[in-house]
Amino acid sequence: MRRLTLDPRPQWQAKVAELGLLWHSDADGPYWDESAAYAFSMAQIDVIEDATEAVHRLYVEAAETIVRDDLLMASCGIPSAWLRPVREAWKRRSLALDFGRFDFAWDGTGAPKLLEYNCDTPTSLLETSIIQWFWKEDVFPQADQLNSLHEKLLARWEAIGASLPGRRVWFSHVADEAHEDTMTTTYLRDLAGQTGLETFGLLIDQIGIDAEGRILDQDDYVISALFKLYPWEWLVAEEFGAAILPRLHETVWLEPAWKMLWSNKAVLAVLWDLFPGHPNLLPASFDPTAVGPDYVAKPVLAREGANIEVVSHGEVLARSEGNYDASRMMFQERYPLKDFGRGYPVLGSWIVAGEAAGLGIREDGLITGNRARFVPHIIEG
Repeated sequence: MRRLTLDPRPQWQAKVAELGLLWHSDADGPYWDESAAYAFSMAQIDVIEDATEAVHRLYVEAAETIVRDDLLMASCGIPSAWLRPVREAWKRRSLALDFGRFDFAWDGTGAPKLLEYNCDTPTSLLETSIIQWFWKEDVFPQADQLNSLHEKLLARWEAIGASLPGRRVWFSHVADEAHEDTMTTTYLRDLAGQTGLETFGLLIDQIGIDAEGRILDQDDYVISALFKLYPWEWLVAEEFGAAILPRLHETVWLEPAWKMLWSNKAVLAVLWDLFPGHPNLLPASFDPTAVGPDYVAKPVLAREGANIEVVSHGEVLARSEGNYDASRMMFQERYPLKDFGRGYPVLGSWIVAGEAAGLGIREDGLITGNRARFVPHIIEG
């Protein structure tokens, strides 16, 4: 695993914008950073793929344990009114794209270690599947890349399309200033359309409920299937969440409510309890003394690296601010991240329906936040 220093392509901003990456840089510099790339051997790529699929299997087993225990479900941040719907959704394996991004810490030696799983509203999707692939074709046309994400997502839409009522699906997201959610949702909508599905778009605050409790779009059409780039933990805490419960089953939710079993940090402690010593896991607990003097404190429910502390023998090495609930924390042993020259890489390994699908790398400080740079990769040899 090596970090290469490169010259960016001429007019690279226009090239990536043409492919849909509208937010590629700002006043602080580039988000998409092609002044560097990471190079892996094929053997190292095999290690990443194996770790990704192995950890996914662990999550499936962990969910089976969590749904049998109300206290464990509550520790994952699932409100009491949602315990039964989530449990039932898992037992019947409600229809899902079943995709997500495992974030691993790794320096190319030993076993990749799981930091967390982004599986409810995962982003950096377009960058991984499309932007870095076309970069590779321009800059390293003879090289390969861990990247079948586009093809696997397309196949997944094909697989679930026949089960969507009327072969229709609505796509919703927040009106984000950086257009990250817009790009991600538009890309997934385009993939669905390529499989022949009829698609509709709306902002999350345009979704309504009629007098009968049915979910409607901005034109008062009943939403039969909804892809929402909007966290379940936000939705269930809102008045809207309570209102949709009686008729929740009448809409196909992508991703489904059972994703709440995985889209939290408490599950990391459950995984360690169930699989202590697993080579791809770091010790994790609700008790900081159980993971040793070097640890990372994470809120059970938080995003974009917010409200995190990195601690070594009582010294706070890094701390991030945020608006998440810091009263419910999980503690994970600190992995000694390696600085390859311009920060610490976190490997975002994508999975679709249980199969490793692509790799996206972000660089930042000890805490990977929303200012992290996305750096492409290649496979050498």
